[in-house]
Amino acid sequence: MTLPETMRAMEISEPGGPDVLKLTERPVPQPGPGQVLIRVAWAGVNRPDALQRAGSYKPPAGASDLPGLEASGVVAAVGAGVTQWASGDEVCALLPGGGYAEYVVTPAAHALRLPQGMALREAACLPETFFTVWSNVFQRGGLKAGERFLVHGGSSGIGTTAIQLARHFGARVFATAGSAEKCTACARLGAERAINYRDEDFVEILRVEGGADLILDMVGGEYLPRNVKALADDGRLVQIAFLQGPKVALNFAQIMMRRLTITGSTLRPQSDLAKARIADALSVQVWPLLDAGVIAPQMDSEFPLEQAAAAHTRMESSGHVGKIVLQVA
Repeated sequence: MTLPETMRAMEISEPGGPDVLKLTERPVPQPGPGQVLIRVAWAGVNRPDALQRAGSYKPPAGASDLPGLEASGVVAAVGAGVTQWASGDEVCALLPGGGYAEYVVTPAAHALRLPQGMALREAACLPETFFTVWSNVFQRGGLKAGERFLVHGGSSGIGTTAIQLARHFGARVFATAGSAEKCTACARLGAERAINYRDEDFVEILRVEGGADLILDMVGGEYLPRNVKALADDGRLVQIAFLQGPKVALNFAQIMMRRLTITGSTLRPQSDLAKARIADALSVQVWPLLDAGVIAPQMDSEFPLEQAAAAHTRMESSGHVGKIVLQVA
């Protein structure tokens, strides 16, 4: 395959709002040892992209400065030592950055095959969300069948994925969302109880049920002490973002008295090996479910690459249900 020398990409011209995303031309990157070069068809849009655009989430050392943490497409070239992929293979992949472009490089071990019957558009929604949910809910959070699981932001890409996986593996699922429409979507995906946080108190609802054994939260702020109150004894809180901020007053005595665990993680800074291990687990535990259509990514909307600013505006309005994608090719 003959590669072009340059490609279209959306860069962050300066820290700021969605309008700082500008179309540019960049050299096509070259895959190094252990890497693949992907000709991007679709790129997923995620909250960390907006944080990076705003100047509050710097790429790790050596990563592209372009936004975009997941994509689907066709392998265009492989680096030295890569044997599991060849030019022409269709893949979706977790990226260290650079997804808002026609070509991107990523470790070969972070790419996964397309689930059977799934189009590239839907497959672009899988990596960032499924890596995050699997590693935090099941590996770090240790969710087990029969446990009560509460996910905040149930209609988001993370939330819709977490609801489906938790329900499939036997948990009792509770989800918060901000409208009747979003609550209906959560219930349709398998939430036993969808809680409209605008007029219901998730703390009281979970207490009536015996408390949550596990909570997945991306809100932070005033939700932190409320989450602690909503946990059952020996419960676990897994924090993956702080939409309302990371600082709050919290009484830690109840954590000791009730034997609670508070943990959390971010995906991007983890080592290539750690991400490869998550990919391996997904290929065994989750990809067969996607093959069978038991679970599926929930799609909200799509935008051309050049309209990445509109995609960010859509995401930050919080009006979406499921995933937003950019059509690149």
